[in-house]
Amino acid sequence: MKKSDTEEYRNNITIHLTKMSSDIGHIKEKVNDNNRHLLRLNGRVRKNENQISWIKGVGRTTIFVIGIFLTWLGVKE
Repeated sequence: MKKSDTEEYRNNITIHLTKMSSDIGHIKEKVNDNNRHLLRLNGRVRKNENQISWIKGVGRTTIFVIGIFLTWLGVKE
């Protein structure tokens, strides 16, 4: 290889690595954005799970009370 070919090759490699570096920086920003979004979604899911558990508990208690009341009516007759 001639010296000029070697220099051109080095310049091409440097340009390519520079482009890759900027792409990697962009990918890192997007991954960090996705992580922040997932943390926010996990908080929402946790809040909804707690509300669903509360609603289930109220429903079970209501069914239990209705069951006791119906049993009491059946025994009374």
